[in-house]
Amino acid sequence: MDEHNHPQSKQVINRLSRAIGHLESVKRMAEEGRDCSELLNQLSAVISAINNTSKIILEDHINHCVVEAAKVGDHKVIEDMIEAINKYMGMQIKKDAGIH
Repeated sequence: MDEHNHPQSKQVINRLSRAIGHLESVKRMAEEGRDCSELLNQLSAVISAINNTSKIILEDHINHCVVEAAKVGDHKVIEDMIEAINKYMGMQIKKDAGIH
């Protein structure tokens, strides 16, 4: 697997660490029998943190990997990105949509 070092890698790692810590605290809340509404509110915050981290990763990937791949005509990187987005979003984007 290729190593990917992007300008925002440290920010991604820090955000993931905070999300993991937050999720651990939600787990403790569940173990303590806390109110379901509290759990759902906290889980919503964890999901939002993960989604925002995903946006940073996608931005870095487009600005670096995809741009470099486009310069050399490497369509595999774009196909891989489309597949990853499909899995992440739970939807299908045609692989040949806009790739020429």
